[in-house]
Amino acid sequence: MSRLPLVLALLLAAFGARAAPPFDPFGVATIDARPGAQIPLDLPFQDETGRTVTLRGLAHGRPILLAPVQHRCPNICIATLEGLARVLRGQTARPGRDVEVVAFGIDPREGPADAAVSARRLEAGLAGPAGVAALTGPASRIAQVTQALGYRYAWDTRIGQYAHVAAVAVLSPGGRLSGWLYGVAPPPTLVHAAIAAAARGGVASLGERLLLLCYHYDPVSGRYDVLVMDLLGGAAALTALTLAGFIGLMLLRERRARSAPP
Repeated sequence: MSRLPLVLALLLAAFGARAAPPFDPFGVATIDARPGAQIPLDLPFQDETGRTVTLRGLAHGRPILLAPVQHRCPNICIATLEGLARVLRGQTARPGRDVEVVAFGIDPREGPADAAVSARRLEAGLAGPAGVAALTGPASRIAQVTQALGYRYAWDTRIGQYAHVAAVAVLSPGGRLSGWLYGVAPPPTLVHAAIAAAARGGVASLGERLLLLCYHYDPVSGRYDVLVMDLLGGAAALTALTLAGFIGLMLLRERRARSAPP
């Protein structure tokens, strides 16, 4: 029996694997503009204590600052929650009185014990648990919320991380998307204006759209170490090869010029 078909199949499989496009975190992690979108508030989730809650029940008629995060994130989610707490201390709207702050887990593998990490981080920054919650839930319910928000992210199987954007959604008491606070430390005046606009049920203009990617970030050094160093390493290697090639070409030309007859 000829082995040619098997060999061809293996070659095609290898070629297909090589031709598969690489994971592009900057392409898969973004936020679609959906001002005024209705977010489902009545889906059941578990909070950091294991209770079953809904976004509507947590809000109690207040606006919601909803931060999509990984509770055990090795990257910039830590800075997102700590920055949000710090900014909230710098303005007059108070969690538990004027707004509810929710760390919304996007990883369905996480549970209440993981959510408690985010809750403690927010509580430490705000000096109390009032108006703070951290949620987890199944993939289907998480997707209903994130898709309504226009919040897109993806799992990178190579490194076991989600590529997602650091941002906080501002929701009206009725669940309408008022806008997004981008980055890890938006100005306190902007946050206060966003909460006030959401309380009125309006759509706010919340400053510059700056998409900060949570992926390969090192919170200790404050750098995108792996990703950036890979890019820099590749650029350095390319530069070195180009320079070496240029020097070799010049040396070859000089040798030819010396050996040429007068």
